Amino acid sequence: MSAIAANFATDYQDARRKFCAAAAASGGQLRSYRNPTLGPDGGRLFMDTARFGDDGASNMLVLMAATHGVEGFCGSGAMVNWLLGGGPPRLPRNVGALLIHGVNPHGFAWIRRVNEDNVDINRNFVDHAKPYPPNDGYAEIAGALKPPAWDEPSLAAAQKVLDSYAQQHGAFGLQAAVTGGQYTHPDGIFFGGHKPTWSNRTIRAVIRNELGHARRIGCIDFHTGLGPFGHGEIIGIGDPALSAFARQKAWYGDELTSPQDGTSTSAVVVGVVMDAFPQEAPDAEFTGIALEYGTYPVPEVLEAVRRDNWLHQHGDLRSAQGREMKAYMQERFYPAGAKWAELVWARAEEVIGKAVRGLTA
Repeated sequence: MSAIAANFATDYQDARRKFCAAAAASGGQLRSYRNPTLGPDGGRLFMDTARFGDDGASNMLVLMAATHGVEGFCGSGAMVNWLLGGGPPRLPRNVGALLIHGVNPHGFAWIRRVNEDNVDINRNFVDHAKPYPPNDGYAEIAGALKPPAWDEPSLAAAQKVLDSYAQQHGAFGLQAAVTGGQYTHPDGIFFGGHKPTWSNRTIRAVIRNELGHARRIGCIDFHTGLGPFGHGEIIGIGDPALSAFARQKAWYGDELTSPQDGTSTSAVVVGVVMDAFPQEAPDAEFTGIALEYGTYPVPEVLEAVRRDNWLHQHGDLRSAQGREMKAYMQERFYPAGAKWAELVWARAEEVIGKAVRGLTA
């Protein structure tokens, strides 16, 4: 195994140990925020942060891992490689860095995208005092996405419903209905929640505590599951007509994609974690992107999410079926083998460099 791949973890606790050790060795100021739940091994779970640079640095680079739990292995490995590769001392003058590891530590530890409440963190940052965004498409296929049993007859009947929807609305229309976010089925997938989650409240506190002084913030949120194997797509955040998107374009160039204009592999989603930054640090100019790494074909990735949801609703985690479903889930969001890890880091190093240059432009 290469040195780069060795910095990627085998499980949540391994990831946390590697991150905290690398951050401490690099001179970071560490803080830990304990999640109220425990991992499958009974271990405690934390959102950990590490800050670098002058306390008063007006330009701040932010890297985030595990907004979607199991996807945290990708961002964690990239962060550890950045730390051990001398990233902090190479930061320009008046540029600091804040690394947020384990945004959703429960999902990270349990190999799930969702948190302890079955909530997708990246759909939870909506105004919960207002009516939730509708998703009529999800309501049409909700039963098929979570069949009563995981057997051939139930799956065949469910597939007919999904195929029919895809015939009417197209494959991307089906993806949008499934992944765009929904607020009507708490036991379903891509559920945005009915109140701010622990991760929502905690990351807002992190932003206020660590970034209140900043005048410019450049953020990269690491994700996996969409696109060609090992490729990191730079996904723009927000309306392409707004000035914030123009800054994203200036920083990242023509590779920047947008769900709103149809150039991204991602559907349009609402309530993303990035929304918290301008809300909690309103005096800062915020430029954020998602860095989305491809793994397997979209049908397999969505199948993994369906399996995991069914397992936690109806199955037995300790059974052979449960272990197989968890292995399938992890592989679809965190492919085994050194090659994928090396591709992740090569792209991350490039994109982090673009963000730093953008902050100093």
